[in-house]
Amino acid sequence: MPNRPVLDFWYEFASTYSCLSALRIEALADEAGITLRWRPFLLGPIFAAQGWTTSPFNLYPNKGRYMWRDIARRAGRNDMKIVRPEVFPQNSLIAARLALAGREAGWMPVFSKALFHAQFCEGRNIAEESVLNVALKHAGADPGVAFPASRSEEVKGRLKAETEYAKSLGIFGAPTFVTEDGEVFWGDDRLEEALDWARNGR
Repeated sequence: MPNRPVLDFWYEFASTYSCLSALRIEALADEAGITLRWRPFLLGPIFAAQGWTTSPFNLYPNKGRYMWRDIARRAGRNDMKIVRPEVFPQNSLIAARLALAGREAGWMPVFSKALFHAQFCEGRNIAEESVLNVALKHAGADPGVAFPASRSEEVKGRLKAETEYAKSLGIFGAPTFVTEDGEVFWGDDRLEEALDWARNGR
């Protein structure tokens, strides 16, 4: 039996469009016969390299207003309701480290989806330990083990390396999907196209 094609799903926990993809990508990938690699990273260093101190959706108000309306429309098509958090973008550093701490244990995808739902469907702050605890427990992870692991030099280094690798691939936003042959697709609205390319090579 041939190996399933692999698609890398690069996402940033503070990204609205990453949320939309995270909450629907598994079913689509499974239907297409594609194996997903969940790859959390940080957009902050990538934005900083361009001289940005915050999200472009904050730097350019018209773009920001459009984004929130667009997110609401796209979410509605998938029977989701988006709630704008009080703080945007949120500090996603601890969330990303926790996700990477759970990669080998297998709870990264469930944790990631729970955290996206908490942030953009419930308006919660993902930098708060209580919110992170709920997402960890939902994923079947032990917070008493996950938090110390996320603070290890190994996991900190892993996140830095992932973010640098994303930069080397030319990734500039999230979500981004990268196929095994190196084709790059940016944005939730390119998810289906990325899956098609991963499966068919075109």
